[in-house]
Amino acid sequence: MRKVTLLLSDGTKFHGTSFGYEAPVAGEVVFNTAMTGYPESLTDPSYAGQLMALTYPLVGNYGVPAFSVEDNGLATFMESDKIYARAIIVSDYSEEYSHWNAKESLAEWLKREHVPGITGIDTRQLTKVLREHGVMMGKILFDDEPDNIPEAAYEGVNFVEQVSCKEVTEYKASEYTAAAHDHLTPLRQPNGKKVVLVDCGVKNNIIRCLLRRGVDVIRVPWDYDFNTLEFDGLFLANGPGDPDTCAAAVENIRKFLDSTPVKPCMGICMGNQLLSKAAGATIYKLKYGHRSHNQPVRMVGTNKCFITSQNHGYAVKTDTLGTEWEPYFINMNDGSNEGIRHKTNPWFSAQFHPEACSGPVDTEFLFDDFVDLLCKE
Repeated sequence: MRKVTLLLSDGTKFHGTSFGYEAPVAGEVVFNTAMTGYPESLTDPSYAGQLMALTYPLVGNYGVPAFSVEDNGLATFMESDKIYARAIIVSDYSEEYSHWNAKESLAEWLKREHVPGITGIDTRQLTKVLREHGVMMGKILFDDEPDNIPEAAYEGVNFVEQVSCKEVTEYKASEYTAAAHDHLTPLRQPNGKKVVLVDCGVKNNIIRCLLRRGVDVIRVPWDYDFNTLEFDGLFLANGPGDPDTCAAAVENIRKFLDSTPVKPCMGICMGNQLLSKAAGATIYKLKYGHRSHNQPVRMVGTNKCFITSQNHGYAVKTDTLGTEWEPYFINMNDGSNEGIRHKTNPWFSAQFHPEACSGPVDTEFLFDDFVDLLCKE
């Protein structure tokens, strides 16, 4: 395996070896503390433009499932159509794997998708550096190619535009089958309700969670004026990067909030931030983001706490919300906003991932709440 160096923008260097695709790459370096779920994380579009360091020491031991596709076009075991993270950084890569569903190794998958991977890095020390300094840009350089130096930018780049779908696609709940997910039986019979899903980088399991609840989904590009369509509710999906680059989406959401009759709305992650911006709030960047399966959140006004899966680098300034809005959840670690809701209208959002693929499913009830609001209309 070829020797490589991870060079951070502050000059810090980490030395390791390559086990993935052999090409230098640059991006924003972030860490993820989840113990499992690297196939789902790597294919999460929210990681676009980032070099993902996993803090769990042993990675690759359960391989990678087949990249098969269901009849509706959704990948069976992945969260999108390809790997979106620019690279993966691990402490100890397991060359041998064992799992009933594995079809190839992590290294084989990375090479096939042209994504670099580094092993032999002290990811605990790397995480300490990022926690102290905050996320920063980094470069993966091959030691035998000292003049091949990649460049990349993250701040101000509209990654949502890069990962969003390019055309309108409709998914019918009546045609949904759980053939590849036998344990995921439909939760409701199709009720004919249609939801517009604004694709900012949506994860497949969000679409599945809606289909299983009998809801038809109309998936539209991030900047599409969905207000011209016939639908019963609005869903704002997750996505990568800075929400301040998504002015077109915010304007469309603002039109929706000002329209009549009032229709239900739910947002996740980036969707929480875009809904907040449409409501007049401002956004700020977290020091090192929330990327894990163990983020504790509390439902405001109660003592109910939930363990959640998260992947975001920006947050809503709660004190900038208008008087008609209120925080829905707060993070128990740092007190940051984890969701908002309107005081009278059926609009709410969560900064975390209730579809939790991968991760805990403590908050999947939010999809039920959204469908219940649809059924009241």
